Amino acid sequence: MESIMKRSLQLITLASLVFAGCQKKTGGAWDDDNTTGRYMYKNVRSVWGTDNEGQLAESMEDFSGPEDDSFIPLQDDDLKGGGAEIVAAQPKFAPGEAGSGLPGIDHFRNPSGELANVFRTVYFNTDDYVLRGQEYQQIVESVAQYLKGHPDTYIYVTGNCDERAAEAYNLALGSRRANYVRSLLVKQGVDPERIHTVSYGKEKPAVLGHNPEAWSKNRRAEFKIYRKE
Repeated sequence: MESIMKRSLQLITLASLVFAGCQKKTGGAWDDDNTTGRYMYKNVRSVWGTDNEGQLAESMEDFSGPEDDSFIPLQDDDLKGGGAEIVAAQPKFAPGEAGSGLPGIDHFRNPSGELANVFRTVYFNTDDYVLRGQEYQQIVESVAQYLKGHPDTYIYVTGNCDERAAEAYNLALGSRRANYVRSLLVKQGVDPERIHTVSYGKEKPAVLGHNPEAWSKNRRAEFKIYRKE
């Protein structure tokens, strides 16, 4: 009982750290342009640890994954070896802020028509923020080429997760996914001031369902675009 109470206290401490460091969190989303410190990912392992897996499962809300698609929280070593880390600071101004010259995120639209074939959704493995398939690398390359050829276009990369695990954890993982895609675009020569990121965690599922098929469609990064007149 003492161990469980200690674990609960640690989780409360993590929540306090998360929300104390966040300048703007609305509707279950973290806008990285307005998040101090871009969230302290290293706290995840220190709170949840790598042992006592039974207690870990008890402490994670909304966990319903089957054994063949189990959820294992990211660890410090995992976060260090993703290949493409954040390679540039977030834009100086967030869309909608004075000085940005851009409207708020609500004015960024889902790509349609021919643009929908360029700005396609990319998907991630369970509890992973690195794009593993060659198909997804090619999508990012196509997005980079378009943006370099259209300097009047700005984008939001949105990070999303499936329904499992706690809200704070999924917001952090969604932020990792969005920023991983951003780092790939910056490495390919896209101006980092034109790429904004936001994490919706598990709050905006693409598919409703409590099974591996639905989860696979919700572990994703999407693009929203705005063309500056």
